[in-house]
Amino acid sequence: MRKLFLLAFLLPVMAMAQDKGIHFEHGTTWAAVQAKAKAENKYIFMDCFTTWCGPCKFMSANIFPQEKVGSFMNDKFISVKVQMDQTEKDNDDVKAWYASAKQIEKDYSIRAYPTFLVFAPDGRIVDRQVGGAEADQFVERCAASLNPATQYYTQLDLYKKGKKDTAFLRQLAVLALNKYDQANAAEVSKEYLSKQKDLYTPVNIEFISKFTQSSKDVGFDMFLHHADKINKVLGPGKAEEKLMGIVANEEVYPQLMKKDGSKPDWAAIETNLKTKYPSIAEELTLKTKVQYFNYVKDADNAVASIVAYMKKYGHKADAQSLNEYAWTIFEKCNDMACIEQALEWSKRSFKDNEVPAFMDTYANLLYKAGKKDDALAWEEKALNKANGDEKKNYETTLEKMKKGEKYW
Repeated sequence: MRKLFLLAFLLPVMAMAQDKGIHFEHGTTWAAVQAKAKAENKYIFMDCFTTWCGPCKFMSANIFPQEKVGSFMNDKFISVKVQMDQTEKDNDDVKAWYASAKQIEKDYSIRAYPTFLVFAPDGRIVDRQVGGAEADQFVERCAASLNPATQYYTQLDLYKKGKKDTAFLRQLAVLALNKYDQANAAEVSKEYLSKQKDLYTPVNIEFISKFTQSSKDVGFDMFLHHADKINKVLGPGKAEEKLMGIVANEEVYPQLMKKDGSKPDWAAIETNLKTKYPSIAEELTLKTKVQYFNYVKDADNAVASIVAYMKKYGHKADAQSLNEYAWTIFEKCNDMACIEQALEWSKRSFKDNEVPAFMDTYANLLYKAGKKDDALAWEEKALNKANGDEKKNYETTLEKMKKGEKYW
């Protein structure tokens, strides 16, 4: 009896806790949601999610249930969840939305999740948001969706009706890119650039960098033939970095994972690169070898490629790359000369910012090199700066070091 009484007492409390967050409509249709929004003169907030999306789950579990989020959203919006994928576990409510979900996906070019669509009370699409956010930022974004001046589709409609001044075009193009509307981002950015007399101003270089995604884009030739001008604005090596990303996607990666399972012809890859893009051919080939041999778990070639790359281009490696290369050496190389080189790379990785994970790599390399006392000291430093599971991992490593265990 006592348990039943306790349960009866807790149920209203649990219900109250659930009521504090966003109230989503259930057992309804898209037409019914639109009708309700019109009748209550409220905007519609639509959470377009998938069952496999991590950020979608985070929003549902941690952000939507918060009282401050519910307080704002329930006052301004009629909210509905729309599952965009289909699974065997789908209930009748989800299945009833299959057709609407497909049409919504098509009409609004949804390519990333979560995507949040916002409709005016009369059913017009006015805004979209892509990606999760913490509670305050989420509320801020939804508030902006109520303001015509910051509504994406409202601004896009002005463009289609003839608003074409350069400041507006630049702003809209960047907004379209941020909203994952690639087609309109490309169209508007192209129109903006067509009105520019000088593409090499700092403002235009920054703009062009955002919209240079392939060798067919206007900015590609600028980055290829005038890297000095680009790097003066964006920073040393930024033009080459952009070029290598594009060329890798177009010329190299398609040659790595072939359908017939054959291994890459590295000589042919490098020859092709030297013919088309001689300034970046060698560096790109070496970087790609590192990625490939790590991916296929070819330890000897991975180590050899890292050493070759670092010997010639190590001065260009950023902190993240330095740490990754050093950790690969720790795991896969037993040559002490190689370990000593990796120690230098590793130490450089946290020279300006003592990231615990980078310090842990350094400590592990010291331990493998037989410098146990130094290794213990640096692992302690990494441990003191770490949090959560990371801290637990370092505690485990530290204990192994103290016991003199070999764990690689």
